[in-house]
Amino acid sequence: MQGDMSGTADWPEAGFPGIRINPDTLQPQIVNEDVVRETLAASTDPADQIFVLLVEGHASEAAELLAEARFKDPESFLLRIFEAEVLSVSHRMDRAVGLFRQLLAEAHGTPGEALALQYLGRAQYAAGQTSAAVESFSKALDLRVAQSADAAQIYSSTVALQRARDVLDLAC
Repeated sequence: MQGDMSGTADWPEAGFPGIRINPDTLQPQIVNEDVVRETLAASTDPADQIFVLLVEGHASEAAELLAEARFKDPESFLLRIFEAEVLSVSHRMDRAVGLFRQLLAEAHGTPGEALALQYLGRAQYAAGQTSAAVESFSKALDLRVAQSADAAQIYSSTVALQRARDVLDLAC
């Protein structure tokens, strides 16, 4: 089977079969192409296709699908997260961080707050804002634990927080 997951089994899940979070880059990465393609073939949710395109680095294609999906579902929090991800994949980090901050403010006190914090931390980490990323990942982890979130989400926040702390320690 193509895309053998050996060596990536301890990587945090990315919320989509065949995709995991690389613990060094904190970015989602396809680890099993066959599973990803099979899952996409069975899916009717445009968010799935958008997510995979973002993971593959196809920001313009993802943006086109995203515009159609947002037209049909303008209030979708996940699709709004993906708008900021398009900016991130396009290496427009300041704008991505700004949009994630806006989404975080809107999600304050809701179940989406931890998700917004996690994505914000990832964008901050990618932008070299490691101290801010540590703070975002720490808050995301605290919220996920307090909300008794899925173990995979808690693990993802734990790995991201530890990686950001390690990078911060090396910089000092």
